Amino acid sequence: MAHSNGTVLMTEGNYRKQIFFFAVPVFVGALFQQMYNTVDSLIVGNYLGPEALAAVSSSGTLTFFLVGFFWGFATGAGVVIARYIGARNEDKTFRAVHTAMGVGLVCGIVMTAAGILLSPILLRLIQTPESVYMTAKTYLTIYFGGSFFLVMYNILVAIMQAAGDSRHPLIYLVISSLTNIVLDIVFIAVLKMGVEGAALATILSECLSMVLCLQRLLRIKDTYRVDLRKIRFDRSCTLAIVRQGLPTAFQATVIDLGNILIQSYINSFGALAMAGIGAYTKVEGFCFLPVISFSTAVTTFVSQNYGAGRKDRVRKGARFSIVCAIVLIELIGVVLFVTAPQLVGAFSSDPAVIAFGTGRARVCSLFYFTMGFCHLASAILRGLDRPVIPPAVMMVCWCLVRVVSVLTIGQVWHRIDLAYWLYPVTWMLSTVLFAFILSKEFRKRNES
Repeated sequence: MAHSNGTVLMTEGNYRKQIFFFAVPVFVGALFQQMYNTVDSLIVGNYLGPEALAAVSSSGTLTFFLVGFFWGFATGAGVVIARYIGARNEDKTFRAVHTAMGVGLVCGIVMTAAGILLSPILLRLIQTPESVYMTAKTYLTIYFGGSFFLVMYNILVAIMQAAGDSRHPLIYLVISSLTNIVLDIVFIAVLKMGVEGAALATILSECLSMVLCLQRLLRIKDTYRVDLRKIRFDRSCTLAIVRQGLPTAFQATVIDLGNILIQSYINSFGALAMAGIGAYTKVEGFCFLPVISFSTAVTTFVSQNYGAGRKDRVRKGARFSIVCAIVLIELIGVVLFVTAPQLVGAFSSDPAVIAFGTGRARVCSLFYFTMGFCHLASAILRGLDRPVIPPAVMMVCWCLVRVVSVLTIGQVWHRIDLAYWLYPVTWMLSTVLFAFILSKEFRKRNES
């Protein structure tokens, strides 16, 4: 339902349509975002070779680590703003929006500095081979030099999505994605700039998407409009955003810490393993899109309805989102299982690269439904103002179990299969925990 001032309220009307039509633009936008990330790897792999692809792929693990942490604060801001919108509290909405902008400015500056300073250290910690170390370091230095734009873009998108607007972020993301593809071709294929060109194309396109989002929020006549002169830290809103955002940031960091350790284990098998599994990871990013879409939609839906006190709609919307996401991602997983050699082969024609990527796909793809359920459960719990539970579960299952396995089993049984199987095994463990916690949470709220 559209509010009189243009905000899309999801507290009344057909919840299935509201969630679905919110999720579709997020899906298309995430598709374009994944596409321009993948174009980097496709062009790098085909024009610059397996070692350059390995450098960009291993760099991706580290960028996810730092970007994921600061993305958590954007997600937290979105939850808080959506809750105030659901409660129709215009004053709190206005203050939360401008506090979120302040949080974004601080996070953007910190991430730029941290990324540039920590990149060389982290590359050494994950045992990046000397043959790709300098290339990876160059890529990361340029990438993090422009990461302020990415942080602010995430904050601006979180504000729009909290108000039920997933259409405009889609439009801006499509524009920036196409720009990135053109710049990739120009910088790498035409100007022969190497991985520096790939990194530069990415940060320029991110800057464009940030400017487009900001322009929209400066001009809109609505409660979530941004006025740059009003950016300040409201104490209660800052605490609410940190309370929501810090656990979400920690959750992303926990997942990526486990991935970094596994990346270190993968690196020990050489550049071809790094390139093959890096190529698979790009393909997996596309498979994961339904989960991203419905997670984003259900977070906004649950947050608005929780703010409005609509318990019945929260439960129905959560169930619908879970079913849609896990059915879609499992169907995609089956397709990936069959077509893995061809998809990985698009990144490199080297048989060893294809074998490594296909091996990982054949182990993980049929278990995608468990990964999907875990992310949907996390999104629902955040919307229900239970932000600490998801990172606690993932700390145990997706970090601790993986770390202990690599440090124990991995030292005795040094085989790439271990890196493959750690993912579905830990997905299944967390699925059991999340199912128990979610059912208990809804039962408790029904009784209250």
